[in-house]
Amino acid sequence: SQHLAGLRVLDMTGLSDSVSGDTPVGLTVWFSTEAFAKACCSGADTGTATPQPTGMEVHTDLCVERRSYEILRDALQTGAASPLRLKCREFQAVDISVFKIVTLLESLDPSFVRRVNLCFNYFGLTGLSVILPHLSRFPELRSLKLQCNNVDVQHLMPESATGIRCVARQLGMLPSLRELNLGSSRLSGNLHQILCDLQTPLESLELPFCSLVPADLAFLSQSIHAPALKRLDLSGHDFSQGLLEPLRLLLQETSASLLCLDLMECRMADSHLDVLLPTLLRCSRLRFLRLYGNSLSTAALKDLLQKTLELPNLHLVVYPVPKDCYNPEPSEFHSDFGEVLDEELFEATKVQFSQILINSGRTDLIWTYNPNGHRALDYFYL
Repeated sequence: SQHLAGLRVLDMTGLSDSVSGDTPVGLTVWFSTEAFAKACCSGADTGTATPQPTGMEVHTDLCVERRSYEILRDALQTGAASPLRLKCREFQAVDISVFKIVTLLESLDPSFVRRVNLCFNYFGLTGLSVILPHLSRFPELRSLKLQCNNVDVQHLMPESATGIRCVARQLGMLPSLRELNLGSSRLSGNLHQILCDLQTPLESLELPFCSLVPADLAFLSQSIHAPALKRLDLSGHDFSQGLLEPLRLLLQETSASLLCLDLMECRMADSHLDVLLPTLLRCSRLRFLRLYGNSLSTAALKDLLQKTLELPNLHLVVYPVPKDCYNPEPSEFHSDFGEVLDEELFEATKVQFSQILINSGRTDLIWTYNPNGHRALDYFYL
């Protein structure tokens, strides 16, 4: 159109449900990826009679899966043949092969990419070692997310140690990297080997369900990363056993910088929270705390609420439904007892939490039991 004729840059980044989210459900971004790809391919058709804007850069976040791979590949490879040039800021690939991931990465403009998110692709350690060298062409790459890709360095044969060293060396070739997510990788006892070649400290480290052992947390406490960490996710680890003291020491080292802490489903009881609380209170910049899925009582949560009121920047706490708000109930099918939520008791408990916030004047502090109601803070907006 006449209005688009003079337009040189169209910024479509930052749409809702962007690739920075924790799950690949961003319908808005999935749709826009296909729409822009089709527009690029259509514009490259020299047989079109429709006048096209000349040389427009479309800045966008791209999400790709099996169904949209071919159209996006074609759009990225049209090059100068299309009046629309896609410049990707954040790239997410879900459930596609290593070859397809590499093909797309090689087609992206290297100057603009700041995040690569590869989730549910199941390429394993071998596939990761193939992909990582292709990321070194992105000088602005600050965030790398590798959730649920079957990366297992816990059960490798001794001769496979060279694979770990290869991956570590390749990560060390990403000089701008500040955020790393290895969620659901099996890293037990090998965190040092994976991170040892990074030359600059990470500011965001997500290791949920990674089978970490005390030695992994001890390494992290003594590493260059601990004093720089703004975000730490250790969800899915059993802190009722030998990990509690290493966690306390790690939090002590991160206390001056930590903004976001995620300890969901960590089998924490009241006694474990009592041990951690003094160290948590030293995290004076803390904004976000997630404890959902732990077995904590109303009394312990009230104590946590009252004591963390002194943290001036704390904005959001995701707490578990208190264990004493459940009543045992015999199963219909066998003699075991299950647990049923006492809705009336839980409503009364929520009122008590709200009243504490009102009485303290901290109505800016959100306390919620809904783990899906509030997204974790994105690294780029910390």
